[in-house]
Amino acid sequence: MNQLIATARALGRHPLIVILVPMVIYFQVATGQFITADNIRGIALDSAVLAIIAVPGALLLISGYLDLSVGSTLALGAVVAANLMIDHQTVAFVAILGAVGAGALVGAVNGCLCSLINLSPFIVTLGTLTAVRGLDLLFSPLPLSGFGSSFGALGGGEVLNIPVPVGIAVVVLLAGAAFLILTPAGRYVYAIGVNREAAFLSGIAVRRLPVLLYIASGGAAGLAGAIQAARLDSAPAGSLGTQFELTVLTAVLLGGVAFTGGTGSVFGVALGVIFLGCLQNGLTQLNVPDAWQELIRGLALVAAAALAVIQLPNALSRRLLSSPRAEPPRPAAETTTADAVSPH
Repeated sequence: MNQLIATARALGRHPLIVILVPMVIYFQVATGQFITADNIRGIALDSAVLAIIAVPGALLLISGYLDLSVGSTLALGAVVAANLMIDHQTVAFVAILGAVGAGALVGAVNGCLCSLINLSPFIVTLGTLTAVRGLDLLFSPLPLSGFGSSFGALGGGEVLNIPVPVGIAVVVLLAGAAFLILTPAGRYVYAIGVNREAAFLSGIAVRRLPVLLYIASGGAAGLAGAIQAARLDSAPAGSLGTQFELTVLTAVLLGGVAFTGGTGSVFGVALGVIFLGCLQNGLTQLNVPDAWQELIRGLALVAAAALAVIQLPNALSRRLLSSPRAEPPRPAAETTTADAVSPH
């Protein structure tokens, strides 16, 4: 309970709150219906896919890695699920597993190239962004649709009056936060991002852990793709998830994760997701033209870069919302053979 209270207080001091609260008040005054149960539910539903992908994306960035292929991987998950439902007549659960598996496979390729072979994450994932988009179009040149009610429940169903995508997003957020705060592996993520060589000398698996994070990122993107296909009842391979990687990166950076790695938290990323969801919803309600919305989202990314240099006011906030830049932990387990070669 004390930890929850401390976390709530730290979130209240997050720099993004200074922008979020006045923005919400302005949208409420301007529209008269922004802070309503139905609109809040709509914002949560629209933001769920972003949250699902942003959490593992944040873990990767904290560890010093980057995944720019999530938009194309999202489309791949949608296309794989659609093909399994339409062409192979599988049950919805198998189609969802197929989407997650396809995304995880892309993540494994990214992880092996970036962490095991030590290629540039920016270049590798930029390449897979394009390659996977081409694969999407090869799998499904024309959009598939008509998946049935069982699969549609993934995007439009409810459990205890909570939309299924929102429930999944909450689970992912809580799991990501618990992983970073409560597990040794979470501390190792910070250690690798702070100083990879020092983490290697401490016995941390500096090669294996990022691979697992890439697999999680790809799997989450695949699941998000299945959710999007279920919501739309369609899987347009050429347009689904286009430039979504930039939206994910904006949410992560707005949440306080440093682009250079080593700092950040899942709670901060949740704030970034909420901010973007409120911004998009408010601009839409105000009938702001698409061109101006693109401009404003671009300025939000610039604002994210500015927030990265703002220091949180006290040590408690820094611990919960940034990461403690402490000496890397020393795990009891010995370094694996793959990690013992070199951290580079």
